[in-house]
Amino acid sequence: MQESCAIETIKGDKMKISTKGRYGLTMMMALAKKAGEGPISLKSIAKEHKLSEHYLEQLITPLRHAELVKSVRGAYGGYMLNKRAEEITAGDIIRVLEGPISPVEVLEDEEPAKRDLWIKIRDAVKEVLDQTTLADLANFKQEREQEYYMFYI
Repeated sequence: MQESCAIETIKGDKMKISTKGRYGLTMMMALAKKAGEGPISLKSIAKEHKLSEHYLEQLITPLRHAELVKSVRGAYGGYMLNKRAEEITAGDIIRVLEGPISPVEVLEDEEPAKRDLWIKIRDAVKEVLDQTTLADLANFKQEREQEYYMFYI
């Protein structure tokens, strides 16, 4: 079950965001939406988003080691963000789960125009991921829903 979404580059190569990144973002958004309500169980996140609890258990470990989340033990335990959602970027999460962000391997012996293009693409992707906070993602749906309601007097 290795789903992925891809960002295609001009060369035809793809930067794939696997289910690790996608599910990790979903899990982190769920924690951000429940921030201040105490620890949230992976079971409840898995059920709400129709994800594998076992898979989320594998993803939470590197996020905990990166100090993006913390665990709380006990009967009412679970996980919660270790920082404010405004302090965690999509880039932080993707790097922990997927590794370095680079749509194309930039080779030093490539002609300068192509090398410059690959660098610009890489930097643009990084900029979007690093400027999008977990708070932005968690609040996106709510903001979009509010845009659709127009009241005329």
